[in-house]
Amino acid sequence: MSILAVNAGAAFHIESLEGPRYRHFFDRLIRPEELGDVALDAYGAMLVPCRTAAHRLTPHVGRLLSYLNAGGTIVAMGECHSERWLPGIHFTPVETNFWWWLEPGSDLGVTITSPAHPLFRRLKRRDLAWHLHGHFAPPSGAEVLVADREGRAVVYVDEVTTPGRMILSSLDPFFHHGHHFMPATTRFLDGFLAWLAEDVGGSTAVDSTLAGKRT
Repeated sequence: MSILAVNAGAAFHIESLEGPRYRHFFDRLIRPEELGDVALDAYGAMLVPCRTAAHRLTPHVGRLLSYLNAGGTIVAMGECHSERWLPGIHFTPVETNFWWWLEPGSDLGVTITSPAHPLFRRLKRRDLAWHLHGHFAPPSGAEVLVADREGRAVVYVDEVTTPGRMILSSLDPFFHHGHHFMPATTRFLDGFLAWLAEDVGGSTAVDSTLAGKRT
């Protein structure tokens, strides 16, 4: 099955989703307002990138829940206020330190908490660290993949709230990759999208397409 991506139309969305580096991962790109016209069950996963305005998604809460109840996968990235349009999300924003890396010996404190997860065959700790915008309180039984210094969830997989799967991240890689800064965000998307495509069977040329593009 393939991947449907929501394209809210900001410059960084267009660069990330329509640009040559990642366009092949997505079977279809749609505006948030088009969600009511799409057969979501035709797709193995639906991806909502960073800073997609929540008010453009909330009219489709019922359809998104039906998709999850039918076993679908929804990926929601940083600062898209997923708690307003997905079930069971509890998010706490934090003040962001954009300049932590200027301090000698500094460490953002991000850790991989489920190293056996297949995602981490493609991602290393350094690919997860640029800055933090907040943390989640996942439900019991969810798998936390990445945590902050205090052990609070930054990326997790929820297969307990619905019959489907939600992959939640407070990291905002699309925003920074689309603005052409923070190389870690490009490395993150290289690995994350390759894993997601492999996971849902939506790409047959993942490794060959990204070969030579590593930053």
